[in-house]
Amino acid sequence: MKLSQKIGAALALCAAAALVPRSTFAQPVPATIHALAVQAAQSPPMSALPYDERGWLDRFYAPRKYALAWNASTAAAALWVLRRSALQGLDPLDYGVDALQRELGDGRADAARFDVALTAAMLRYLADLRVGRVRSEYHTRGLDARLRQYDPVERLRAGLAEGRLQAAVQAAEPQLQQYGRVKAALAHYRDLAAQPWPALPVPRTKAAPGDAYPAAQALFARLVLLGDLPAAALAPAGEVYAEQMEEGVKHFQSRHGLLDDGVLGRGTIAALNVPPEKRAQQLALTLERLRWLPDFGPGPLIVVDLPAYRLWALHDGSTGTTLEMRVVVGAAIKTETPLFIGQMRYVEFNPYWNVPRSILEREILPKLERNPRYLAQNDMETVPPGASAADLKAGRARLRQRPGSKNSLGPIKFAMPNPMDIYLHSTPAHELFARSRRDLSHGCIRVEHPAALAQYVLGGLRAWNADTIQEALQPGPTRHVDLAHPIPVVLFYATAIVDSEGDPRFFADIYGRDAKLERELAARRGRARD
Repeated sequence: MKLSQKIGAALALCAAAALVPRSTFAQPVPATIHALAVQAAQSPPMSALPYDERGWLDRFYAPRKYALAWNASTAAAALWVLRRSALQGLDPLDYGVDALQRELGDGRADAARFDVALTAAMLRYLADLRVGRVRSEYHTRGLDARLRQYDPVERLRAGLAEGRLQAAVQAAEPQLQQYGRVKAALAHYRDLAAQPWPALPVPRTKAAPGDAYPAAQALFARLVLLGDLPAAALAPAGEVYAEQMEEGVKHFQSRHGLLDDGVLGRGTIAALNVPPEKRAQQLALTLERLRWLPDFGPGPLIVVDLPAYRLWALHDGSTGTTLEMRVVVGAAIKTETPLFIGQMRYVEFNPYWNVPRSILEREILPKLERNPRYLAQNDMETVPPGASAADLKAGRARLRQRPGSKNSLGPIKFAMPNPMDIYLHSTPAHELFARSRRDLSHGCIRVEHPAALAQYVLGGLRAWNADTIQEALQPGPTRHVDLAHPIPVVLFYATAIVDSEGDPRFFADIYGRDAKLERELAARRGRARD
């Protein structure tokens, strides 16, 4: 059966959508609605959706004995709500808004089919808003529980009865503060997209403040428009990159993951020329990904955004940032850091580094063949002691690096047990944090300020403070410290975020996940409109 023949798919069962007197029907309205609800419940599941909507219509209509749910006033209110789905980064056309709007005032359509189609549209919209439109890149075992906690059927029924459909929508939105910020930024960039956006020329050589730049005035106007310079800033005279514009360029560079040196080069101009509609699309993808996350509730939360190379430690899962720092993440293509939601349970001071099998085979064994003293030179040892390279290669022994100045994990490891053995840790290579692109690790995450993060995660333990943490970070025996309570850790992927100052920030799609998600959303959109 084509998707267009299914009630839930794209409201295609709504061949007509007007509210007309019941007396015009060949069969009673309840019988028609019941038949449509049964047909929906018996349809094959839609693999493209992250939820199973097949029984929703029957659950909605059965308590009301399959009577019409909508009148002209409430139907108009529902269409207004659906059209505002664009504010959430969703597409009103996915819910058949234009077709429903046309049919509402037509006066020639089947009321029962319109009623069912509008109900199906609202239920799907609420579910999309709650858990996303396509399957999450995280494990999806929690989706059913989330849709039980926020039951679209019950929420729609209550919202319709109380005349508060918008309240049902607001309750479905993610409660993370970031969601509201990104939503506001999306509206702003869509406004920008309605304005002309001529390309700024790339200078022949990099231009520093005081150098000639023929589009200096256009550059100034763009920086003001984007909020990187205040509207009251002094405009440049002539074709010179004036010094008063340097801070605006640096601010723009910082927001776009570029080296904030204030110099106009190819990369900076290319970022300035990205059309606002592209930025709006990045923001819309972030909203989709935020819908994949569970409700964390009160308590601390750690979020690592991989393309931003940034970690945020939140005092509360839905409120402001307590701590922020740069990170190094897994290298693109070779050793990408996976996305998952874990729980940090303990830290280790002066940890051993247990060398993963993949690194042993790809990197260390070839080095050991060329240099028999490689293990000794890098403070490495075999387990059991004295095992040979052949034992390592055959899997009869494993390799670890002793604590100390050469240890790849540095003086502290933040453990969140998971099958992929991904964790956060310090590093002796502090110079890497100065780079603008920091996908350089084997998959684990190196943190810029390990002492500050340790103080954050150990804050619930009376014995630990800044002084005791600094003492434990000094060379010494390995120490295992359990946290007072596990802390959720989200390894997230978003190329557009909004910082605590309200500034939108954009980053390169280092792992190609934006492109992949765009394809998945386009495929669902195509099937829904088939």
